[in-house]
Amino acid sequence: MDHQPKFFENLSGTGKAIGVLTSGGDAQGMNAAVRAVVRMGIYVKAKVYFVYEGYQGMVDGGDNIVEVSWESVSSILQVGGTVIGSARCKSFRTREGRLQAAYNLVQRGITNLCVIGGDGSLTGANLFREEWSGLLEELAQKGKIDEEAVKKYAYLNIVGMVGSIDNDFCGTDMTIGTDSALHRIIEVVDAIMTTAQSHQRTFVLEVMGRHCGYLALVSALACGADWVFIPEYPPEEGWEDSMCVKLSENRARKKRLNIIIVAEGAIDCHNKPITSEKVKDLVVQQLGFDTRVTILGHVQRGGTPSAFDRILASRMGVEAVLALLEATPATPACVVSLSGNQAVRLPLMECVQMTQEVQKAMDEGRFVEAVRLRGRSFENNLNTYKLLSHKKPDAELPKDLSLTFQRSKNSGFFLTNFNVAVLNVGAPAAGMNAAVRAAVRVGITEGHKMFAVIDGFEGFARGKIKEISWGDVGGWTGQGGSILGTKRTLPAKYLEKIADQMRTNNINALMVIGGFEAYLGLLELSAAREKYDEFCVPMVMVPATVSNNVPGSDFSIGADTALNTITDTCDRIKQSASGTKRRVFIIETMGGYCGYLANMGALAAGADAAYIFEEQFDIRELQANVEHLTEKMKTSIQRGLVLRNENCNENYTTDFIYQLYSEEGKGVFDCRKNVLGHMQQGGAPSPFDRNFGTKISAKAMQWISKKLKETYRKEEGKVFANTDDSVCLLGMRRRNLVFQPVAELKTETDFVHRIPKEQWWLKLRPLMKILAKYKTSYDVSDSGQLEHVAMHSPKEAETGAI
Repeated sequence: MDHQPKFFENLSGTGKAIGVLTSGGDAQGMNAAVRAVVRMGIYVKAKVYFVYEGYQGMVDGGDNIVEVSWESVSSILQVGGTVIGSARCKSFRTREGRLQAAYNLVQRGITNLCVIGGDGSLTGANLFREEWSGLLEELAQKGKIDEEAVKKYAYLNIVGMVGSIDNDFCGTDMTIGTDSALHRIIEVVDAIMTTAQSHQRTFVLEVMGRHCGYLALVSALACGADWVFIPEYPPEEGWEDSMCVKLSENRARKKRLNIIIVAEGAIDCHNKPITSEKVKDLVVQQLGFDTRVTILGHVQRGGTPSAFDRILASRMGVEAVLALLEATPATPACVVSLSGNQAVRLPLMECVQMTQEVQKAMDEGRFVEAVRLRGRSFENNLNTYKLLSHKKPDAELPKDLSLTFQRSKNSGFFLTNFNVAVLNVGAPAAGMNAAVRAAVRVGITEGHKMFAVIDGFEGFARGKIKEISWGDVGGWTGQGGSILGTKRTLPAKYLEKIADQMRTNNINALMVIGGFEAYLGLLELSAAREKYDEFCVPMVMVPATVSNNVPGSDFSIGADTALNTITDTCDRIKQSASGTKRRVFIIETMGGYCGYLANMGALAAGADAAYIFEEQFDIRELQANVEHLTEKMKTSIQRGLVLRNENCNENYTTDFIYQLYSEEGKGVFDCRKNVLGHMQQGGAPSPFDRNFGTKISAKAMQWISKKLKETYRKEEGKVFANTDDSVCLLGMRRRNLVFQPVAELKTETDFVHRIPKEQWWLKLRPLMKILAKYKTSYDVSDSGQLEHVAMHSPKEAETGAI
């Protein structure tokens, strides 16, 4: 059923006052959330106040609660930590403290609070809300406020955003700061790997996470660690011997380093702590390996927020203001959070209760339950890590689903594995290698023989194909580009040769990791099935392209890394402008006709405008942007940033826009231009791309196993799959990973411009404009529904979110 768009213009903040505070431990991205709350609040004509130093500032009052302007939050988007300060506050835990805080808020007419913090901070906010009317009554009895104020400010509305690097809050896929903390950990791991390799060392890395193992688990998945210790999943009895056996096996396979990751709250199955020092001593005593400990500590909280955290926090901040505007006295305190790529609102206390349930389950030794309560994403991470980190002995590999019968020359039958080929197609994208590693290892675990195709379809046609083993893909997760080599060539002109190679090597299934060319390639191969039986095998595509332009998936491997490159570059460019006032930078991004990188880069970097193909513009709009920047130069923010997608308009080129801005801005600002080019395709993959690539590829390989079992014809001794649902693309759709036949995706594709006809991120475009002070319409139909925290069954963890 089509819903009627609902626009936030109907929601007015006139006469409302919003207080924003950060509380508890700091997290990168908090400033982006503060900025979004302030600007959205001012945009809807509400008054917005900073509450400095968290609840302590609310209790102390005075200069700690200050009304702010649009410019107050300029240049904080890229700053780590929180500019309004955060403090642990004992006095707010007492009724007297909360009474004083209520008085300070009423004095300024603040009855809407946006709290950015962890579960402790949010629980405190909820208690404050429940006591509010009683506190006002008490203030009136003491003669501090009059009865009119009690009536006027009768209700306190609370909206929470979770800022915590641990990702320990149930109900949200990612908390603000988690992705940035993973960036810090992975930077350290990548640096340690080079020195460990030189000296054949073992490194024990301790990461934060007193009660939650998310950072340890995901960083282990993202760097291919040999062993990981987390509080939710303690190792079994005798883990000491198992770990040492595994480490020595890896050394025997010519692996020159070992990485062990320990969460600071790691425990054994008797709830006794496992420390990094204990692990180091064990390795030294039992194996004699040269072993070092690195404790990352507060490095993980520091540094600039990642592009993901900036976009997440900006979306959450705007959503929080909408939730406050729509709140009624009957609305429970809510948390704005992320599920897949959807912003959702959840009852605050439901989330807090489930978070506390996890701790209770761990304290009582119910660890399977603790993992389930953490949510689908956590459970998927753990299952994927277990699948990829340890090679099963050949005797334990499955025999029933992955072995086919073929007639031998001496009559009778012999067993032979299914052969599965993996190839990269299109332009290189960071994270492709992580995807290949996952495919190869899951394939081997499922009992298949894995083959690597070098240089895409062109290499396939030339016979550049070889068997690839478990050890061959060790250390691939952190490598940028494509180790297998990739070409944009489509298979159409090589069909016969590719069919020959598939016959020669007896390839029973294909996994293609790539961008739009991979999608076109699969369409061509499935069309050629009528002529060539060799293509009647299961085929699956995993989207990997910096452009994020593949139909059927909201995200592609590589896009997050490119987005971080753009954001980092924009930060540096903005910094260079701080010395020379009144300067506007025009920056050209990649993406073909897809404006994803330009639009999301603009949101993450705090740009003034982003020109994209999907939203046509003319000279009048260019003129309006110049006038907007001219006005901006009169304020204290004397610099501008404009992003342009490379193919947004064939006539309004980067040079044209640069010359127009230079001419029209004469005497007011000067211009510089930057074409970012291929640096967007390079670099080490971000934690998101490593993790996404690993999980989506593992899932695709499990689908291949299932399809091989379904399509194997015993009597003929071969696989035969010629239905549409045997050629699929695995994509992230809203909140779930979905297999979609490529034939069905044709109707969703604009083949001329190589983009999907509908793109989810266009809904975020007004967000960028609002935060840059443009008047615009923003469809809020998707928000506003208060959902409940979903409990999921173990089966859901297999099928659902990432």
